[in-house]
Amino acid sequence: MTVATTLPAKVALAAGGTGGHMFPAQALARELLSRGIAVMLITDKRGGGFGPDLPQVETYRIPAGAMAGAGIGKKLRSAAQLALGYLRARSHLKRGGAEVAVGFGGYPSVPTILAAAHRGLRVVLHEQNSVLGRANRLLAPRAGIIATSFDRVEGIAAGDRNKIRVTGNPVRPAVAAIGTRPYAVPGEGDALRLLVVGGSQGAAVFNDVVPAAIAQLPEELRSRLRVHQQVPGQAGDTVAEVYRGCGVAHDLAPFFDDVPARLAAAHLVISRAGASTVAELAAAGRPAVMVPYPLATDDHQTGNAQALVEVGGGWLMPQSDLDAESLCKRLTSLLSTPALLARAASCAHAAAHLNAASDLADLICGIGHGNGDRLQPGSDNGPGTDNNKEAAA
Repeated sequence: MTVATTLPAKVALAAGGTGGHMFPAQALARELLSRGIAVMLITDKRGGGFGPDLPQVETYRIPAGAMAGAGIGKKLRSAAQLALGYLRARSHLKRGGAEVAVGFGGYPSVPTILAAAHRGLRVVLHEQNSVLGRANRLLAPRAGIIATSFDRVEGIAAGDRNKIRVTGNPVRPAVAAIGTRPYAVPGEGDALRLLVVGGSQGAAVFNDVVPAAIAQLPEELRSRLRVHQQVPGQAGDTVAEVYRGCGVAHDLAPFFDDVPARLAAAHLVISRAGASTVAELAAAGRPAVMVPYPLATDDHQTGNAQALVEVGGGWLMPQSDLDAESLCKRLTSLLSTPALLARAASCAHAAAHLNAASDLADLICGIGHGNGDRLQPGSDNGPGTDNNKEAAA
């Protein structure tokens, strides 16, 4: 027998300022608002909020210090920032009336989730990566549910494994829409579109290796190639000179603000393997050569990439093995075999968690029940109207 229960009136989201944490938080906020549930966001000074698309979301900024650092002075300053952030988060949660708190990892989530747990709020954590992050590792004992993006996640204590629910990593609607259209297999003589991105900060190693590899491709492939490459820093002119020298059409920029459109047009992607990147590659159904960032905490990007490689959706090239010759060989093989690209695109899309935002929202609404009961909205659950607040720390 299904038991009806009132939905939470308001949910607090705690997320750091980077896209890897903010993108899934924004997708969840959109889903919750569509269900008539108000949302508040608590972040640090780096967090720009969700922008004009979701003006209903109350946004508060609190101090938040990194949990680790060299030197006693830095550790003391971080502890002071965390303590102040905790007090301000506790105040915002009380005044905002949140009933559930969702943490998306990163040290800025720590003060808010600790404050929520101490206030007796229901707590859900979402882990985007294949290895539980340090913040979520600290907060896991206080959570009722740990939602994960991957079937296998390392770093979760044995006592917390019963809390795991696999939801996937929510992606932007514009990216999810790409996967609803068939992958455009390039025909003989057609243009070959290569997208090279390195996350929000780019990947400097791509500036050197990718152009050098492309310059060594057979002329038949170079003449068809269209490279769209994110080039951070001051390397744009140098990279462009290489492409001009080998006759390859190119479009370079320090940052692309239209990644969904470029991803939709791409036949192949070269990228890092951050959680949001891997989730978006799968949702869009785009084959990729992934080069994990070697300094990522606990090498979690390698685990992220391996999850997509194991289902046939891409190829892993460790940065330690990345050079122009090896990348040229890989690109020659892939770009010369459209059927291989098409198969990887299909496998990537088949592995996507297309309902991640909805599934995560279901867990949040049903937390504490654990029996799959369907919840029904209460009469006073609509989001407020004068909630476009900015509380600067």
